[in-house]
Amino acid sequence: MAYTPARPRRRILPYLLAVVLAVGLIAGLRWYTGRESGVAEPSACRGEATRIRLASSQDKIWLLREAAKAYNGRAVAGRCAEVVVDEANSGTAMRALARGWKDTDGPRPDVWSPAASAWVTLLRQQAGGSDGTVPVADAKPVPIVTAPLVFAMPRPMAEALGWPGKAVGWSDLAALAGDPRGWAKYGHPEWGRFKLGKTNPNYSSSGLNATIGAYFAATGTTSDLTAADVADAKTRAFVKGVEQSIVHYGDISMTFLGNLLRADDRGEAMSYISAITIEENSVTDYNRGNPSGNPATLGRHAPPRTPLVAVNPKEGTLYSDHPYVPLTWMDPAKKAVADDFLAYLHSAPVQAKFTEYGYRGFDGRPGPRATRENGVVPDAKITALSPPTPSVMDKVLRSWSELRKRANVLIVVDRSGSMEEEATGTGQSRLELAKKAVAGALPQFRGDDRVGLWAFSTGQDGGRDYRELVGVEPVSKTGSALRDRIGELTAQGGTGLYDTVLAAVDRMRRARDEEAINAVVFLTDGKNEKNGGSDLNHLLTRLNPEVRLFTIGYGEGADQDVLRRIAEATDGAAYDSSRPDTIDQVFTSVISNF
Repeated sequence: MAYTPARPRRRILPYLLAVVLAVGLIAGLRWYTGRESGVAEPSACRGEATRIRLASSQDKIWLLREAAKAYNGRAVAGRCAEVVVDEANSGTAMRALARGWKDTDGPRPDVWSPAASAWVTLLRQQAGGSDGTVPVADAKPVPIVTAPLVFAMPRPMAEALGWPGKAVGWSDLAALAGDPRGWAKYGHPEWGRFKLGKTNPNYSSSGLNATIGAYFAATGTTSDLTAADVADAKTRAFVKGVEQSIVHYGDISMTFLGNLLRADDRGEAMSYISAITIEENSVTDYNRGNPSGNPATLGRHAPPRTPLVAVNPKEGTLYSDHPYVPLTWMDPAKKAVADDFLAYLHSAPVQAKFTEYGYRGFDGRPGPRATRENGVVPDAKITALSPPTPSVMDKVLRSWSELRKRANVLIVVDRSGSMEEEATGTGQSRLELAKKAVAGALPQFRGDDRVGLWAFSTGQDGGRDYRELVGVEPVSKTGSALRDRIGELTAQGGTGLYDTVLAAVDRMRRARDEEAINAVVFLTDGKNEKNGGSDLNHLLTRLNPEVRLFTIGYGEGADQDVLRRIAEATDGAAYDSSRPDTIDQVFTSVISNF
């Protein structure tokens, strides 16, 4: 049957969103697997069409959507072809595929493109769907583009270590992290201790590749990492030393880049962080003042005053190869479109678009952004590490969970009357969904992590806006109490937001642990409703990174802008759960910071 492509309308992004993204606030705008369709325009096809869904990691989502928009409407096997690009965190999507992809995971993809093939390896290790099959073929995945993992460092700090003339590696960072003199060792006491930004390897490709790279560096090998290597006491001591320099973890590296750009605006870039383990392309994006990598926001923010440089680990590094992974449940018509779209992505014009944004081509060749002026040494010798086997990679993640930096966290949950309202379309109240999300995330904590619980609404304990339900103590001691107190929460009262935030931060300052990530997780569905007490300006002056705030704006009534400002004041992160039915995924992502 013949078809007539529809003329797509130009998508107009709200100006406010463009500005927010431009200043690097992408850390506060979180989307989750299958929750956003990726297509804002009407269908490009009329008549019979073949549509496929591609679940992509966040880092390249904007460029893939641009490519799909230009591609849609082509004829493939006599039918109009259309590609919908959904955003899917690499680790979250891997786990959804491993269990067979349920309806609650969102629209089922036909093609998956995590940031690195390591996730495909882990999928093969962990797959246990309803029929026990693995939904990917045995063949090695084909890359869309590539990018090596690097240490992104403020240029003065990298130069203090000898970059670009001297090779710098994990061993240098580990030694600096363990030196009580910190940067005074290199003549810069004003920079303080060495601070590393690294994402959680259970969710983020840069975090996974960095974790694997640290284990390789500890053993001095570039291939054939073994289970014995992972279990070796010296290896574990090396990795633990690196992890102790962590600022916090997280699900995406743009949390660090957004915070860094704001610190640079204040003239404080060097005090926020010393290095971030990210892909090379993110360095060039950041140096153009566009840490999100979104083409729509390029040019909205000036380049940073203190640029980043890409330091290639001397021990070797892994590449994010952004594999294109057709899933085995596609029918022949969809498979034809999937194959055709891959050929389109490999075409010279589309590859040129990717390399313009700092990626290397699917063949590994650097593009025009790989210049010293942009913080990249294009002819640097890069030793590529060979990823470990599935079973060893699984052991790496288990070992990391034992060695990661401890958490010292207070969870604060809104129990105001509005939390009793139904979360649209779920048949459950907001509070019931939130309680399930908090309880479901508790297993992410380790026994020696210290976790406490408060509930807040106006007129609580002695007229205060908050009540302590469980003190901040090791989970091994309080785990059952945490689950019980969460389950007993009921909704009543107004939202005493500002006084509660201030009290929670003061509480955690008194309980501060220099060897842990000190933080408050603050969930609310409303705005400050208390007359008197702290106002926003007073609150913001009392906040600093000594205790980091990770805020969750829950439901349509949450004051997302205020929560973002509160989180930013502590170099934390704000999470948007405007749709209450996403709270489970959102809360899991928040806990990934620890």
